[in-house]
Amino acid sequence: MEPVIEARGLTRRFGDLTAVADLDLSVAPKTIYGFLGPNGCGKTTTVRMLTGLLTPSAGEARVLGHQLPRDAERLKQSIGYMTQRFSLYEDLSVVENLRFVGEIYGLGWRATRRRIDSLLSTYRLEPLRDRRAGRMSGGQRQRLALAAATIHEPPLLFLDEPTSAVDPENRRDFWEHLFDLAEAGTSILVSTHYMDEAERCHRIAILESGHKRADGAPSTLMAALGARVIEAEGPDLRALKQQLIQLPAVVSAAQLGNRLRVLVRESITDPLAWLRAQPLHPAPTRLVAARPSLEDVFVTCTGRVSA
Repeated sequence: MEPVIEARGLTRRFGDLTAVADLDLSVAPKTIYGFLGPNGCGKTTTVRMLTGLLTPSAGEARVLGHQLPRDAERLKQSIGYMTQRFSLYEDLSVVENLRFVGEIYGLGWRATRRRIDSLLSTYRLEPLRDRRAGRMSGGQRQRLALAAATIHEPPLLFLDEPTSAVDPENRRDFWEHLFDLAEAGTSILVSTHYMDEAERCHRIAILESGHKRADGAPSTLMAALGARVIEAEGPDLRALKQQLIQLPAVVSAAQLGNRLRVLVRESITDPLAWLRAQPLHPAPTRLVAARPSLEDVFVTCTGRVSA
């Protein structure tokens, strides 16, 4: 099947700053594709280029068969876009906001009413139908924003860090809605800086300083880590960490509760024996091999070491 998004050499410069550099991208239909990276890595800039809101400095992109930036206006009718910050009208009620968005997409009165009734039920907004958006909680606003972004039943949905202002329970509930949409045939591109969210995606790209450092299914990236994961326990973990990160074969060491998570380069064939042989003071009291995580992949790809 033809990709819903395909980009080659996509680049965006702002003066001397290159926000996105030579990005290649392919997103298959009916999948959830994630952009993972810290603030300032180019996630939002890429989303804005792929939605036709920002003209690339170089490169080309096709989204739902539309050539960008040439077909940007036509594309906007076929996609849903949920911005990082709540962008609906706070002085309008839930129903008034949805009715307004439906009119923007030209759904017609009957179609808009039908979709609003369906969305109020799907996103548990029926009891809030007459509440002003400005008086809603973060999780309630999030559900309203997703309802508005999907009111015209777009085949492709862009979500720019949609869960950054909600609690873990609402985040989990939100992702269940995304899986329902994907199961029904919607393709979704979502940007996030949460590792647990990225692991939920069918496929992810790890971005750093405008560059794509990795691309693939989370399980595939973890299997191809290029480092061994060891967890160490012992006294004075802060001092132990400082010694470990000085060793050339150690990619990173990060404290998690009462243990250190240590990434040792794959060239060390027996990392447990190697670590036991190091002159560490105080020496770790326990060393065990551990399963790689997506955070480990992120560290090895970007060189960003957790505190």
